[in-house]
Amino acid sequence: MDTFDGIPVAALDFYERLEANNNRQWWLEHKDEYDGAVRLPLTALLSGLEPHFGPGKLFRPYRDMRLSSAAEPYKTAQGMFVSTFEGVGFYLQVSADGLLLGGGFHSTAPAQLSRFRAAVDASGSGKAVEAILAELLAAGFTIEGQKLKTVPRGFPKDHPRQELLKYKTLSASLTLGRPEWLSTRAAQERIANYWEQLRPLIGWITRYAAP
Repeated sequence: MDTFDGIPVAALDFYERLEANNNRQWWLEHKDEYDGAVRLPLTALLSGLEPHFGPGKLFRPYRDMRLSSAAEPYKTAQGMFVSTFEGVGFYLQVSADGLLLGGGFHSTAPAQLSRFRAAVDASGSGKAVEAILAELLAAGFTIEGQKLKTVPRGFPKDHPRQELLKYKTLSASLTLGRPEWLSTRAAQERIANYWEQLRPLIGWITRYAAP
């Protein structure tokens, strides 16, 4: 495995140009750039992060045109997911906008959603996740996910954690853009430090709301 030396600026520039040239001919002419500037550096980064955060994968760069209404055949961002438990884990994305980091769960399976709501409803686990999310917000993260407009049936409308109960999926993300350290070896440690901030949320989901 190659040594990780940072995510090069060329990776971000590649996606900036792809956004304007999202077609098969351009992709084939520039696939070597994708391999050298995007796939290989992120594969090396993944290798360095997996021992600390769990097994991971890089997402395919191709859209599934059978499931997409978009005309563009290629994704305009490269995603990476490192999972501690099925569907629960840490996320990284590189695009023309730069680096985005996150973590949480994105499954809407009924049984998982039921466990999530029960844990939010319970005083101990509910207050615990409130505190975790408050700390992430204070650190600059954005809390997001699919959300109902009203409190789900079976819970009082004035529940002390009514907004949390509305979530069907839950994650926290941080948009970092193009920090100076991104193209250096220090990027791995920086990314690991941000993911460590997400570890309490991932741990809570794994304990109370895993699939």
